[in-house]
Amino acid sequence: GKAMALGSPKVSIFGAAFPAKVSTIAIAIGGLASFFVFGLLLRLSYPIGSSVSGVFYGNATPELVQVPLSLTNHTVEGLYTGSDVSVSDQNLTSHSSSGGPDAVVSENIPPPGLDSDKKPLVDGKEEADEKKIDVGSGGGETNVPKAGDTPSVVSSPPHDDSKTASAEPECDLYQGSWFYDPEGPVYTNNSCPVITQMQNCQGNGRSDKGYENWRWKPSQCDLPRFDAKKFLELMRGKTLAFIGDSVARNQMESMLCLLWQANCCFQVETPVNRGSRKMQRWLFKSSSVMIARIWSSWLVHQFNEKFDYAPEGVTKLKLDRPDERIIEALPKFDVVVLSSGHWFAKQSVYILNDEIVGGQLWWPDKSKPMKVNNVEAFGISVETILKSVATHPNYTGLTIVRTWSPDHYEGGAWNTGGSCTGKEEPILPGKLVKNGFTEIMHEKQATGFNRAVEGVSESSKVKLKLMDITEAFGYRHDGHPGPYRSPDPNKITKRGPDGRPPPQDCLHWCMPGPVDTWNEMVLELIRRDVEGGKRNS
Repeated sequence: GKAMALGSPKVSIFGAAFPAKVSTIAIAIGGLASFFVFGLLLRLSYPIGSSVSGVFYGNATPELVQVPLSLTNHTVEGLYTGSDVSVSDQNLTSHSSSGGPDAVVSENIPPPGLDSDKKPLVDGKEEADEKKIDVGSGGGETNVPKAGDTPSVVSSPPHDDSKTASAEPECDLYQGSWFYDPEGPVYTNNSCPVITQMQNCQGNGRSDKGYENWRWKPSQCDLPRFDAKKFLELMRGKTLAFIGDSVARNQMESMLCLLWQANCCFQVETPVNRGSRKMQRWLFKSSSVMIARIWSSWLVHQFNEKFDYAPEGVTKLKLDRPDERIIEALPKFDVVVLSSGHWFAKQSVYILNDEIVGGQLWWPDKSKPMKVNNVEAFGISVETILKSVATHPNYTGLTIVRTWSPDHYEGGAWNTGGSCTGKEEPILPGKLVKNGFTEIMHEKQATGFNRAVEGVSESSKVKLKLMDITEAFGYRHDGHPGPYRSPDPNKITKRGPDGRPPPQDCLHWCMPGPVDTWNEMVLELIRRDVEGGKRNS
């Protein structure tokens, strides 16, 4: 695969012509000595408190993880060909990361915290709709690195990209590795006032901080650190909207925190809250940049009234009609980031061409096979919203589909003992265990994206981008709140005597944390779009 290898190239420092002159040997030994001194200096300059000395966290070997082909040509071809995950008419709803096709479990329930927008927005802040959950007994945990797993490769110290040119125009941002950056995040949980409490891991008592320091390095180029000034310049007078579920909220708050910063060197102004019940909006006055968010659980039309034999009260989804609130708001936006998928584990009825074709946790007549299960419904919904956005008469903006955000309920589902408690570093290269549900959801999303791209004009094609973060973030089981979901001083954070893990969130992302990388990628995609537009005009 094209994933980054950890080994060094097989090059001997001694040439083939041997015996060599004494002077040559002396030079070679001198070179070796300086190499070791350099290594020692590097070790001292970049000390890391963990057992891993600045190791590059690369993508896993091809035997363990099927690596998608290059995603730079706006489409994904040959994704997961020969995948051993069978769909059949099972409903795939597992949020288990226990690996393999067996992780594809039917009739499961979605994890908590997905409904956190049900309560009204108060000054643009939301109260999380936190449910008390009874977590079942957990199986053994996977992916626990052992001492012997540590590769003996030291990463080169990261250079400061903010002062240099950005990544080459078409380098693949999504194949690469995680490296430890001693510089750490550009904001803290205390410097940003808009973090939803469930994602405020440090504020909720998480004691380790290393997860805040791992940065993503694409194999072929650098992904610059987030540059707030550059973002506000590129977006002057424009609006960026995050549309979708609670993971969209997670990413939107990360963007606000990155822009809010008074970290060390400059103060970006405090934005003005212009939000309403329908839409959160924050305005940065000096550059007239607006950051907006619209809640849409499925991105398609939903209603509760009775339909055919589906009774009132069960959510109905018209998979071939977009969410009209999105379509109505689109003309106000210049860049849109879409986030969806996790709500397809929730109860709903699927309607296509005005006919009930399937359901999730709802299918009264078990003798009749479903035409569409929840995984297929997800793929159809992605195609529907993208086609509607791309063909909208009054929207010509950049549309970014952020791919499926992987959860890490290891050793079970969220309600059967799955856990990410105690994960303090990314998963080691070669140790990533396949999660069948993540793989199939990612595949259906990519297929829906490709179908939409195939069906639109050439000028619209270049405005649709698949931000394919799923594989890279599969490694970041350390980046979730876990049991640190609330500031409650009496919360349980350790496994009980019977081995049961405490209630936890292994779906959303700590802030600061890995989620900030998504916005570094968004900035890079905006930069490419703006510069591409200048070249073509």
